[in-house]
Amino acid sequence: MHGENIKKNTELLPIIRAVDFFCGAGGVTCGFRQAGINVLAGIDIDSQCKDTYEKNNHDSQFIIRDISKFNPTELESILGISKNDNSLIFVGCSPCQYYTNLKTDKTKSEESRLLLADFKTFVDYFRPGFIFIENVPGLELKTESPLGEFKLFLIARGYSFDDSVLNTKYYGVPQNRRRYMLIATRLGENLKLPKGDKEKIVTVREAIGNVNVFHPIPAGYIDKTPLQNSTAQLQKNNIKRIQRVEHDGGDRKAWANDPELQLKCYLEHEGHWDVYGRMFWDKPSPTITTRFCSLSNGRYGHPEQDRAISLREGATLQSFPLNYVFYAKGQGTIGRMIGNAVPPLMAKHIGKTILNYYQQWLISKQEQEH
Repeated sequence: MHGENIKKNTELLPIIRAVDFFCGAGGVTCGFRQAGINVLAGIDIDSQCKDTYEKNNHDSQFIIRDISKFNPTELESILGISKNDNSLIFVGCSPCQYYTNLKTDKTKSEESRLLLADFKTFVDYFRPGFIFIENVPGLELKTESPLGEFKLFLIARGYSFDDSVLNTKYYGVPQNRRRYMLIATRLGENLKLPKGDKEKIVTVREAIGNVNVFHPIPAGYIDKTPLQNSTAQLQKNNIKRIQRVEHDGGDRKAWANDPELQLKCYLEHEGHWDVYGRMFWDKPSPTITTRFCSLSNGRYGHPEQDRAISLREGATLQSFPLNYVFYAKGQGTIGRMIGNAVPPLMAKHIGKTILNYYQQWLISKQEQEH
């Protein structure tokens, strides 16, 4: 009987709430809401994301602010949140391409390298019950990154945490996407990242192979419906290149010996065979980056149609729902929104993990009180 009373009480648990810092187009917010979490707001400096965020995530407010110039007391006033709220999650998936393992030009991303330190200011002020961080692999390896300092700060402030590099393909996302993730709480010591399922891998075919939804379309197709199944235009030589590439996983070796199609850069440097390649039907897709609409930026060719994958196909491989509309002008802007997002389904797993932990903590607390 006593156990039944506790069970009944858990049915009336307050909804756990979240604030999504660096929210972008709302990948984490979407996934957390699917998990049953009330996301109060997303905060981002990019005003182009506002319509996409708010129109897809009703009742979640978009706050356009530069976090480095945003005072915690202002956030307190805007949202009505308070310090030491056990049922509050702070999400800090800051853009940190500066620390990625990829060999890229770091000048554009240099300004973003201290955003985690700015996020720490808000954590320090509010001391929320839970924290979730997602970032590029490599952040945890660089001695000059702010992550080490942040983890020491968490310990000093009474938080325990679990962190690791996870691959989203083990969490139902049809994409090979490795990311560093950390979840933390000050309510106990047993909060763990969710375990993935290596037996149930969703493939490209399962995600975008239904021709009743994803109709065959050419390069340069403009879809004016909410599905937004638009594709990038291709130059004549790139059309010839993709036509030569074998269906279902072929790559640029197919035209490597054709003087008309071969590019000088590949004559001088071997490797990077995925560029101009097609996705495999029966494997997860490669990582969806901000440039997934472009054949020349990776293995982003459709498995059998002569084009790069469409905006909607990229969004679906990121696990966005089909009715999640991206409100922006230009495929480049929409592609950036999609590629920068945390896959909603991955966020849903994280959200459910935190929610379940919180509910069990409340049950334990009730048992102690009785």
